[in-house]
Amino acid sequence: MKITFLGAVHEVTGSCTLLSVAGKNILIDCGMEQGADTYENCDLPVSAMDIDAVCLTHAHIDHSGMIPALVAQGYRGPIYATEATRRLCDIMLRDSAHIQESEAEWRNRKAKRSGDRSYVPVYTMADAEQALRQFMAYPYEQTVILFPGVTACFRDAGHLLGSSSIYFELEEDGQKRSVVFSGDLGNTNRPLIRDPKPGVYSDYVVIESTYGDRSHGPRPDYIGQLTAILQQTFDRGGNLVIPCFAIGRTQEMLYLLRTIRDANLLKGHDDFTVYVDSPLAVEATRIYACGLLEFYDTETLKLLEQGIDPICFPGLKLSVTSAESKLINEDRTPKVILSASGMCEAGRIRHHLKHNLWRGDSTVLFVGYQSPGTVGRLLIDGASQVKLFGETIEVNASIETLDGISGHADREQMIGWLKAMGKPPKQVFVNHGDDTVCDSFAASVTQVLDYPSLAPYSGDEYDLITGECTAKGKIVRINKKTEGRQKANAIYDRLYSAGQRLLSVIKKNKGLNNKDLGKFADQVKALCDKYDR
Repeated sequence: MKITFLGAVHEVTGSCTLLSVAGKNILIDCGMEQGADTYENCDLPVSAMDIDAVCLTHAHIDHSGMIPALVAQGYRGPIYATEATRRLCDIMLRDSAHIQESEAEWRNRKAKRSGDRSYVPVYTMADAEQALRQFMAYPYEQTVILFPGVTACFRDAGHLLGSSSIYFELEEDGQKRSVVFSGDLGNTNRPLIRDPKPGVYSDYVVIESTYGDRSHGPRPDYIGQLTAILQQTFDRGGNLVIPCFAIGRTQEMLYLLRTIRDANLLKGHDDFTVYVDSPLAVEATRIYACGLLEFYDTETLKLLEQGIDPICFPGLKLSVTSAESKLINEDRTPKVILSASGMCEAGRIRHHLKHNLWRGDSTVLFVGYQSPGTVGRLLIDGASQVKLFGETIEVNASIETLDGISGHADREQMIGWLKAMGKPPKQVFVNHGDDTVCDSFAASVTQVLDYPSLAPYSGDEYDLITGECTAKGKIVRINKKTEGRQKANAIYDRLYSAGQRLLSVIKKNKGLNNKDLGKFADQVKALCDKYDR
């Protein structure tokens, strides 16, 4: 019975942890790394085909985004999640696969002209679709038997529609242990969704620390802040551009904008237009409006009972096609543009920044976490210029942030979630935070609650019976060389896993008729002849 830390350790993205018990390997999250990385993650210590189950805390791509890659490497087991997470992943993983394929197509056109090697996408749409067929959805608070001696239970984490903390009860050779993975814990008093459920005692706790070094303070007046920014921007004749995560944050912003419109809080701009320019955000908004009542908070349920759509209103325009997106910047009327990606690293938001950053009358409003190294962080940190599409863009627009709108719990809220357990666990493991934040939050947990706490690194392994560290990962800081090597290794690992799967398929076909075996052998031989050079 052991736990191995793989991703989002001393980093914020790429969540991935391996739980091994009773001869079964269970992966908790399988996320994609986003933004600049601090450390090189170790490889999964078992093959994808040796994973027996995946349990997913929520749909955000830094928690779910590498599941199709796992499937491409041969994983065919169940993927456990809540129903809302399953629905959101249905659009998010397809969108991610489309991005992977589009990037591969672009790189391969470039490689063909230069004579470079072809580029293989991390995964394809077919991989994403296969992954989606493997999802199994369960409601909050229901005990799910994964295997004999292994159960899981999803509890509301209050971070995103359907987000969860996952509680495991484990038994091996007569020894029993409990482990909880907090997932991303949400901030309180947010639009649409409920507050996180308090923590329940477990022997071992794995908790995130995104905002483990700061306090949100008293709940800010979101409506007042947003109204003031809208008023100032529209009075100047500019646009309000909001880089927005397509799922979660976009819908929260629509809730706030609807409230402002309904209350007629803007002077002279009551009928302002709001564009949602992200196909993914449009699809997510439709899912939020699809009656997933068990995931909404009391205030949202009351609006629905009154016949009020909490996130749709007159003046809301949904942009799906590229042509519709281009028309937004041809419209000179002051407007709100919500577009992805939230950190300005990809997607249509970069086009809107290109058209608005140089304008002194426009405003760019950040409403979510910005990882170091991203365009969003550069702008917040006061960059006077940024590069977009190879072009240098002057930053003349006002750069603003909406205080306290974070979807993550702060230090006090996470401490409170742990305190609700009532007594010290055997060990608290802190992950999903910037390098120094993981360590500082672990120290806070020990200091404030007197809970034993530490921040593991990628590759660290702990025995859950004895509590001892049984293996230490190799700590390698990322630089350009290691980043390039890491990408190359990931592609090779995919090829190696495919080879393992091929051998497994060959073994399964023993006894097939000679004609089909001959065809199979010829196909394998032709493939080997092509690359054995």
